[in-house]
Amino acid sequence: MLIEIFSILAPVFICAGIGLCWSKSGKPYDTQLITSIVSYFGTPCLIFHSISAVEIAPRAVFNMAGAALAANAAFIVIGGVFLALARLEQRAFLPALSFPNVGNVGLPLCYLAFGEEGLALGSTFFAVYAVVQLTAGTAFVSGRFSPASLLRMPVIPATVLAVVFLLTATPVPAWLNNTTRLIGDLTIPLMLFTLGVSLARIRPAGLKLPFALAIVRLGAGFGVGLLLASLFQLESIAAGVVILQCSMPTAVFCYLFAQLYDRKPQDVAGAVMLSTLLSFITLPALLAFVLSL
Repeated sequence: MLIEIFSILAPVFICAGIGLCWSKSGKPYDTQLITSIVSYFGTPCLIFHSISAVEIAPRAVFNMAGAALAANAAFIVIGGVFLALARLEQRAFLPALSFPNVGNVGLPLCYLAFGEEGLALGSTFFAVYAVVQLTAGTAFVSGRFSPASLLRMPVIPATVLAVVFLLTATPVPAWLNNTTRLIGDLTIPLMLFTLGVSLARIRPAGLKLPFALAIVRLGAGFGVGLLLASLFQLESIAAGVVILQCSMPTAVFCYLFAQLYDRKPQDVAGAVMLSTLLSFITLPALLAFVLSL
């Protein structure tokens, strides 16, 4: 079991470490360019290929989408109650408690722990979460919502098209399968490199509040993941994917939007950094748990 866990974690740590060391060395890394490539090309291709090319029951995909929506709702309620009791600003800190890093960290772990099926299920969870994050999440932080933002999200048509192929059992043309696989294969390494670079650039102002936010994010994530796996009667790989994705640290994008809209960016930065570091410490135990399901 220890060797299996190490083989899963090593690529994640090494790739993120490469990004961190690259940034610390002072070498240029165009985060905006890489993020655009991943968002507009890499992730849609990864989602399309992982869902359409794997033999997976359509019901499993819909269960995973439902679990992602339920997780989002649960985190909003838990985070909102915690922030109200602590008398903290909702617009600044609710995203940090509600939006786990299901992309940069979650997808690599789902793939390395559970293979192609895990990646397909993890991609479904990620696709639903990404839509909520980049629409409702952005609207909440900024105070305004633009329906046109949905048109700028390639993950939506990519997911819908993949589900159509899955439901109709239509073989994906070889050229489309090969193209989406080739481009999609770029995504996970680039996500991890960018995570490392982002962690190297984040500068938290203090640790007390970010530590509390990190504990709530990780603790609530694991608890909600367990609950949803039971409520949706998920077994084995599906249960493991939901628990993993729910238990991820605060998404880096929360810091980016807090900075953009001046919503306590330094405290949110601390939550991102501390929750990620704590997550890396607890990942061996988390992986041992989900692999035993």
